[in-house]
Amino acid sequence: MIYTVTLNPAVDYIVRVSDFELGRLNRSEEDEKYPGGKGINVSRVLHRLGEDNTALGFIGGFTGRYIKEALEQENIRTDFIPIADDTRVNIKLKTFEETEINGKSPHITEENKRTFVQKLELLEESDTLVLAGSLPSTLASDTYKEIVQSATSKGVRCYVDTNGRALHETLCAQPFFIKPNHHELAELYQESIVSIKQAAFYGKRLKHEYGVPHILISMGSQGGLYIGKGQVVHIQPPQGKLIHSVGAGDSTVAGFLTKFEETNDPLQAAMYAVAAGSASAFSSDFCTKVEVDHYFSTLGAETVEGGNGHED
Repeated sequence: MIYTVTLNPAVDYIVRVSDFELGRLNRSEEDEKYPGGKGINVSRVLHRLGEDNTALGFIGGFTGRYIKEALEQENIRTDFIPIADDTRVNIKLKTFEETEINGKSPHITEENKRTFVQKLELLEESDTLVLAGSLPSTLASDTYKEIVQSATSKGVRCYVDTNGRALHETLCAQPFFIKPNHHELAELYQESIVSIKQAAFYGKRLKHEYGVPHILISMGSQGGLYIGKGQVVHIQPPQGKLIHSVGAGDSTVAGFLTKFEETNDPLQAAMYAVAAGSASAFSSDFCTKVEVDHYFSTLGAETVEGGNGHED
């Protein structure tokens, strides 16, 4: 079974106001709401790609109920832990400039944590665990690290998609798969990374230092860079028009997991991941399997030789 973990979910509330002005009453022309959080996004895309999965995490209040009900309407299983605080709301104001206001993380109690750990103790060797997104402010930065260490010791494959200190600490636990984008990789090494060669250099350095089996660096319009055992491969992106980049990275994670479960071939999985991320970016909604399969059939890939930390 595949389990996704979203420790800091949100209701994403998107509001469109073309002539927004500060200090006066503004009326929205259109608004939408979605169950949000990176792990939840991965669950939704996995389901679209035909992979059965269960969404885990913390939810509370009427906003938490909305997330649970929205996922169940999509026939996605959930096993959330209820908390006292309301799940946060993230506001995305789309006007002449896009503005985001992310809600405050709810309080996670020690009892909530213990209950969550008890759920994870039931995982078995054949299971896969996806840990994605930010951590609530009341959880320690090594939370993902501890989860990965415990799950890996039982043979569970752990996929991790986070950033900053949480990513840095989790690397020490050697998760099965990580998907930093080039900005997150640059943050780890406090360097600027803009080219494929630079990403290859620091990606290989990361693999050498931490021993993560599978690394996929997402590079936006430049595609993706897969770094595995004896492989450094640039996957060129398909042609298409960027419409909606939110969730493209989560689709990338879901794409890799889906194809790896099917083929056990990491390069094919990495190519399918780039196809899934691109399909979501080229759509106003998450990708469909038909779209991903189409883009997958058009992709090219090439081995990256050398690679250094500076532009030639």
